[in-house]
Amino acid sequence: MTSPRKHLLLMLGALAVIPAEAAISDTIHPFLGVTRAYDDNLFRLDDRGSGLGGKRSDSFTRTQIGLLFDRPIGRQRLTGQFKESRVKFDHFSQLDYDGKDYLADLEWHIGNHLEGHLGGSYAQTLTSFNDFHTAERNLRKQRREYVDGAWRFHPSYRVRAAASSQKSTYDLPLMQYNNRTEDQVDVGFDYLPPSGSRFGLQASRIKGKYPNRRFLGGEAIDDSYTQDELKANVYWLFSATTQFQMLAGWAERKHNFYTERDTSGLNGRAVMSWSMLRKLKMQASAWREFAAVESNFINNSVNKGASFNTTWEISAKTVATAAVRREKRDFSTLEGRIAAPNLHDKTRNLSLGLTWAPTLSSQVSANVFREVRGGNASTNYRTNGAALSASIQF
Repeated sequence: MTSPRKHLLLMLGALAVIPAEAAISDTIHPFLGVTRAYDDNLFRLDDRGSGLGGKRSDSFTRTQIGLLFDRPIGRQRLTGQFKESRVKFDHFSQLDYDGKDYLADLEWHIGNHLEGHLGGSYAQTLTSFNDFHTAERNLRKQRREYVDGAWRFHPSYRVRAAASSQKSTYDLPLMQYNNRTEDQVDVGFDYLPPSGSRFGLQASRIKGKYPNRRFLGGEAIDDSYTQDELKANVYWLFSATTQFQMLAGWAERKHNFYTERDTSGLNGRAVMSWSMLRKLKMQASAWREFAAVESNFINNSVNKGASFNTTWEISAKTVATAAVRREKRDFSTLEGRIAAPNLHDKTRNLSLGLTWAPTLSSQVSANVFREVRGGNASTNYRTNGAALSASIQF
């Protein structure tokens, strides 16, 4: 029996004997998890391709340890997580890596009318192969710091402000053109009716900086940009079972170099959530957003899409999930210089899952997925996969 299978069987056996009340602390909760997964087109290669090194599929095992913490400090509250994982591939062992996911957030209060958050996060993971197909390991590291605050100067009105900075870096030299820092500042005003809803207006400025220049015809291209937004910020509580959220409005993105890439228009996301008999929960989303692209010749796009997710509580211990997603990406390129005009692609995703929780602190999950992409800007591919995972929280 292979070592990964032994790890998974040991975890499943532990679930059968762990006590129902396993918490060792009210504020600190260690956990352990194991996942065994298979992907039949790991590198998202064209259907007509033979694979990298003659092979398209692979299986991997992820072992994860960490802890969650939730600590009240007077009226303040400190929460966060510390997760580390080891991922090992059966065939493409050069991709093996150690993952990291750290997060800390301080919810602060001053008096009865001032409150906010201060925090940061750090993540290290393998970069997706969706837009850059290589058998070389390319780790992405992301660091984010943020602070926000709100002043409720009237029972029904609030003003707020926020600032954040996110830095993304890549290990592979060919992908380091995508190294970037995104600094964002928000200010907003909200109306807070007694129903618990929120109706507000938010203005934002985002400055994206790309320190590594791409060269085109001997000329260094600066991909840095400034994005200004004015959006409605809505949380509408229709009832105990139906809610609507939206952050959407007008956005304009301007580039420092080759301004023909500048664009503006509707930008945002809307989400409708509802439940039936508390057993069946559904969520529908639609969006039109600017997004980063992890490619070696395109670094941003306008994404338009929709998704639908549902969760069915079959019993007190068993939950089934299903999700469908469709997205079209229109790419911002230097048309005629490095790419043909009207570049775009479309991606469709379908996933199904089943989770069994034998105790309050443990669970076993099985998931399957299918993804299909086609278009004139990227590889046309399809892939299918499955995963079995188990976790215990102490």
